[in-house]
Amino acid sequence: MEREPRADKVAVVTEVRERFEAADAVVVTEYRGLNVTDLADLRSALREAGGEYKVYKNTLVRRAIAESGPEGLVELLVGPIALAFIESDASAVAKALRDFAKTNDNLVIKGGVLTGELLDEGQINALADLPSRDELMANIAAGLAAPLQQMASMMGNLMSEVSGLIQALSEKGGADDPASEDSAPETVAETPAEAEESTEESAADAESSDGNDE
Repeated sequence: MEREPRADKVAVVTEVRERFEAADAVVVTEYRGLNVTDLADLRSALREAGGEYKVYKNTLVRRAIAESGPEGLVELLVGPIALAFIESDASAVAKALRDFAKTNDNLVIKGGVLTGELLDEGQINALADLPSRDELMANIAAGLAAPLQQMASMMGNLMSEVSGLIQALSEKGGADDPASEDSAPETVAETPAEAEESTEESAADAESSDGNDE
């Protein structure tokens, strides 16, 4: 009679299957020779990068991915294996794994899965060379900021020119304003003919006045 699988093993298989389905990427590593301190440091580095480092029995992992895993993934599950599950920034986690492996030969990157496709060690290292999500966002922000700064500078220059033009027009308008000039009437000199005519009119007025007094 075939023995029923233990409940705890079934739970682990279900957990592994769900983690593979939820992850954007999974990196398979061999950790033979890493001590407790090394594993703690590695887990901390991966957590900061957005990954989670887990150790499962190979037989249970094989059972979990038997139906849904890409072809060739099972062959990587040999030796003391730990899996790095990545749900957001695959590049950052791959970079953290590569950097740790450079200083500790006991960590071996064997390959992994990215969006359902099998990757070998070289492809994982190539993934580590890509910009992380934070780096991409910083580059995008910098790219957007440059045109905005240029636009702000152009607007500042334009406003300065408009302000200067308004001031110049204001000063010119004040100089042309009739109210700003001397408004006293000018005295127009009489011509000789006009003076003579005026004298004759005065004499006539005098004679008329003498006649009225008689």
